[in-house]
Amino acid sequence: MAVPARKTSKSKKNKRRTNKGLAMPTFSIDASTGEYHRSHHYSLEEIKKRKQ
Repeated sequence: MAVPARKTSKSKKNKRRTNKGLAMPTFSIDASTGEYHRSHHYSLEEIKKRKQ
């Protein structure tokens, strides 16, 4: 079984984990309804229009 020869320091461990955080998704305002929606995603009204 592999075991590390030396203990990993707190700074080394934290530097490795810097990119692990969550990012807020970007939202756009729909021009026709004025509601927020994810970029490149359909709003509920657009889905209903496509089903008809």
